[in-house]
Amino acid sequence: MTSAASASLKPHRLRSILGGSAGNLVEWYDWYAYAVLTTYLAPHYFPDDASKDLNAWAVFAVGFFMRPIGGWLMGVYGDRKGRKAGLTLSVTLMCLGSLMIALTPGYQTIGAWATVSLIVARLIQGLSLGGEYGASATYLSEMAGKKHRGFFSSFQYVTLISGQLVALLVLLILQAAMSEADLREWGWRIPFALGGVLAVIVFWLRRRLAETESFANRDTTRRTGAAALFFEHPREALTVMLLTAGGTLAFYAYTIYPIVFLKKTAGFSDAAATQVNAAALFVFMAIQPLAGALSDRIGRKPLMVAFGVLGVIFSYPIFVSLEGVQSGVAAFGLMVAALVIVTGYTSINAVVKAELFPAHIRTLGVALPYALANAIFGGTAPFVAQKFKDSGWERGFYWYVTAMIAVSLVTYLKMRDTAKHSRILED
Repeated sequence: MTSAASASLKPHRLRSILGGSAGNLVEWYDWYAYAVLTTYLAPHYFPDDASKDLNAWAVFAVGFFMRPIGGWLMGVYGDRKGRKAGLTLSVTLMCLGSLMIALTPGYQTIGAWATVSLIVARLIQGLSLGGEYGASATYLSEMAGKKHRGFFSSFQYVTLISGQLVALLVLLILQAAMSEADLREWGWRIPFALGGVLAVIVFWLRRRLAETESFANRDTTRRTGAAALFFEHPREALTVMLLTAGGTLAFYAYTIYPIVFLKKTAGFSDAAATQVNAAALFVFMAIQPLAGALSDRIGRKPLMVAFGVLGVIFSYPIFVSLEGVQSGVAAFGLMVAALVIVTGYTSINAVVKAELFPAHIRTLGVALPYALANAIFGGTAPFVAQKFKDSGWERGFYWYVTAMIAVSLVTYLKMRDTAKHSRILED
């Protein structure tokens, strides 16, 4: 490629990366709105007051079990029809799920149909997000140049965290602007309605994205689909599942569960727990590109190994310390410490997975094994934590997180550094 052509490509890449990232933010906002509003929506969909929170987290987990199906169907779709087509379809489904939650009447009005509608909406959102992760991770990794692939692909988690952060900020605004009674009665629906509207805007943006060169240059004679993935690339698929298991569990344990943890174990108010979590997530979001850029200089493997080692050593002490935390500042410090550790995984996991597979099966290779591991370990994290708490052994969850990080650490130590052996360079 001539220097002139390379120069003309840079603005094109930047626009595409920004456009893909903006859509990713809205998708994850829609997904995480449920998590931050669980305690508000639970009474409207589950009649048993004693188990409503556990039931609501069970529905949260159910959405994750739809993600492997989404990763499979939309991964194949993205490999055959294009990354852009996959991104557009995923945001359409997310819009539908959000509007269903915003508009469906509660249990007292339509009975069990309310619960059924909530479950269906989360299944649709899970289908959407199963495809979104693979499509966006592949798109950002392929659009980024060789020298800055880690940096630009890290924006997948910047926007993922931003989605969670925006959901928290919307809740904070509602908590400040509305009475607690109104928020619990109907105000909790506003974030879901907002997510549906934003998804419509993203649909328009994604229709205007450019397709990647890797997709255009893929080998169209090679087979795609789940059978081809697991029979022709079994090692890579298993690697994605194992490197994801500890990372995704740690991510959800460090980001979503602390909201409930600070309120029910440490005794924080709803507003105080939300504020601490939002502040910690902002720091977490800001350091993702720094870690991604570092991986472009020293490789991906050292960052993942650092996460594994530090996660095994410090996960249990951090959670034990959070049990007795008295101030918001101390809680913020402990959360930031945990999130800095997991950054070794979050900042580069998308590009690591994309670099393992050839272009003709890359979207599926990133999406399906990740979604399987995420459903088993990530989506169930709040539910498992609640079960440990209900059984009287809350600290069992801390050991569970530590053990799964150790499993992933073994994978990090054994795998090759994908920055030096990237399949994207072959496109």
